[in-house]
Amino acid sequence: MLPASQRVSETQWYEGTADAVYQNIDIIDSYGPEYMIILAGDHIYKMDYEAMLQQHVNEGADITIGCLEVPVEEAKGFGVMHVDATDRIVDFVEKPANPPGIPGNESMALASMGIYVFNTKFLFDCLYRDAADPTSSRDFGKDIVPYIVKNGKAMAHRFSESCVRSSYEKESYWRDVGTIDAYWQANIDLTAIVPELDIYDKSWPIWSYSEVTPPAKFVHDDENRRGSAISSVVSGDCIISGSQLYKSLLFTGVRANSYSRLEGAVILPMFTSDAMRN
Repeated sequence: MLPASQRVSETQWYEGTADAVYQNIDIIDSYGPEYMIILAGDHIYKMDYEAMLQQHVNEGADITIGCLEVPVEEAKGFGVMHVDATDRIVDFVEKPANPPGIPGNESMALASMGIYVFNTKFLFDCLYRDAADPTSSRDFGKDIVPYIVKNGKAMAHRFSESCVRSSYEKESYWRDVGTIDAYWQANIDLTAIVPELDIYDKSWPIWSYSEVTPPAKFVHDDENRRGSAISSVVSGDCIISGSQLYKSLLFTGVRANSYSRLEGAVILPMFTSDAMRN
């Protein structure tokens, strides 16, 4: 884990997504990886990266870009790949007014997911060149990708070919949670009877930070003071004390007190400092 730092200069934080990787080239190089997969940190989805990596190797590509198939009208807010019949990217346009369609299916477009596969040496060469360019914004989507599309071999990888879905998931699920509204909606999605994202799929478990906590507890059974939850997700160490929950999601350690009602709520953990405990 490499948190944001000032390794190059005491006054220079990461200037963009590409610069964040550039400033850590020495650490990455010490592991000697042949390939690198660059991912966004604010996207929710389930994907088998091996399928995308295998395509990259088979095609002998300089870069392979993960892409969503979206209706042309919706593609106006994305970076869009203009591809040929083999899915080689011939142009990259950022938020176009008239997005290029997919050959054979002009009503759909390929939108960038911000997922990239590179040969490591090729990526390093691109980052060194970009770092020496005073006009660059140090961004993969704005600088690195367009340069490779024009000067190298860029291939599109369709998310549908590597998305992991359980039998309960009818469509490929991908969400960008870079805004508060999108973050809220992605959490509320999980409260549906059959969520669009199946986090209970034991064949593809989602490994994350996990605390050892007491189980959730629901207490009181008086009129208007009944600990209950309907269409809700309640984490460990939560106490629903005489409160009613509907279509809400509670993170670890939340307390919902008597005579309250939570509807459409996403409640983050409650942290108590040692000073407050004393």
